[in-house]
Amino acid sequence: MAFKVKAVMLDLDGTLVHTAPEIAVAANQMLADLKLPALPYAQITGYIGEGARVLIKRCLTGKLYNEPDAALLAQAEPLFFAHYASNVTDSRPFDGVLAGLKAMQNKGFRLACVTNKPEKFTLPLLQKSGLAEFFELVVSGDSLPKKKPDPMQLQHICAKFDVPEYEAVLVGDSETDITAAHAAGCFIVTVPYGYNQGRPIDESKVDATIDDLTELESLLV
Repeated sequence: MAFKVKAVMLDLDGTLVHTAPEIAVAANQMLADLKLPALPYAQITGYIGEGARVLIKRCLTGKLYNEPDAALLAQAEPLFFAHYASNVTDSRPFDGVLAGLKAMQNKGFRLACVTNKPEKFTLPLLQKSGLAEFFELVVSGDSLPKKKPDPMQLQHICAKFDVPEYEAVLVGDSETDITAAHAAGCFIVTVPYGYNQGRPIDESKVDATIDDLTELESLLV
């Protein structure tokens, strides 16, 4: 199986970089500041993928979709952001990421990073982890009015690259990525090691799965 594409868009958290440990530390520091009980690492990992604000809501309520008290949320957000700013650049790429990006860059694919993480965390993380040099374009969670699972970020990247959506692929780790790619009309390839709210990827919904990024090049023409 091979996909004829010109642009490769890659999710950040859980696809390129293992950010969950640092996010979990910051989230539990936030909860401690609020005199709330700490959450298990696995539970916080299950809350990753739809942006910082959603993560904070989930940590405050202990649920995926419940709304916390507005005053508590207003108090929690700056606490989380301050703690996460102190450790965000400690996260490291997953195995195979650097080699995979180099291979795709050498073959001439247009590369973009697309994430729901706020820009103030995205850019320093990409720089410190040595990944920034690979990306012609970075679209963060607050770069546009909407973010994944909405297709706006993917459509924006394709427009900037002057590449039709059907000649682009998104590489991600979650249902959020799958939904965005389907809505945009892009190919979707997933990795199994990321953050999908504790659930395995439904492989019937994706065009291909890879064990790590070194396998991607062989799928693209």
